[in-house]
Amino acid sequence: MSVPETKQAPPLLLNFNAGYLDTAGFLALRGLFTAHVTGNFVTLGAALALGTSGAIAKLLALPVFCAVVIAIRLLDTLLSQQRRPVLETLLVVQVALLIVGAALAITLSPFHDIDGWRAVLTGMVLVSAMAIQNAFHRMHFGSAPPSTMMTGTTTQVMIDLADRVYESRQVDGRGGSRLVPMATAVLFFGAGCGAAALSYHVFGVGCFVIPPIVASLALILWLGRRRRLAWQPRGPL
Repeated sequence: MSVPETKQAPPLLLNFNAGYLDTAGFLALRGLFTAHVTGNFVTLGAALALGTSGAIAKLLALPVFCAVVIAIRLLDTLLSQQRRPVLETLLVVQVALLIVGAALAITLSPFHDIDGWRAVLTGMVLVSAMAIQNAFHRMHFGSAPPSTMMTGTTTQVMIDLADRVYESRQVDGRGGSRLVPMATAVLFFGAGCGAAALSYHVFGVGCFVIPPIVASLALILWLGRRRRLAWQPRGPL
């Protein structure tokens, strides 16, 4: 696998993880989106209107998400100033939180009381893990499509497809170059959703062991890319 390919692989694995964890969390925690803040606003409104459970976790999801993103931004800045590995460190923190989240989900389930501390604690750990992913994706994979927000990406894919049909409408010529990566990102996210649904049906909360494995693979690929770049011969000064 070439260096450019390994650069593209981690974001795609993160796309898969986002779809997987959003679906698994929604099923196991009865309507909590771990990576999709907008979805929690909708389900919170539904819980309040219908008088159903789960409002506490959905109320906490946004402030927890925001606090983690701020903390990760500050950590990113600190590590950069000290010239230490930044993305690798943030990936390690995310993997650690995903492992903790999986352990909590398996040991504390079943979640009969979705507003109880067991469900809320598990949900907030998983929300924190995905907040980290959202943060470092924007900071370090800015050229890659978002790993969690598929509405905008899907809309752009459809616009670029329409522009391909009517080539005369392409003004800047960027549609063709971004169509494939955006469509691939949506495909990986959808594959993660499907895999989570199947895994939850077969293994129950045991399905949460998959996200830390996928995130670890993304970390390994990124470390391998960094090592190959370090060993590449430099041109003349």
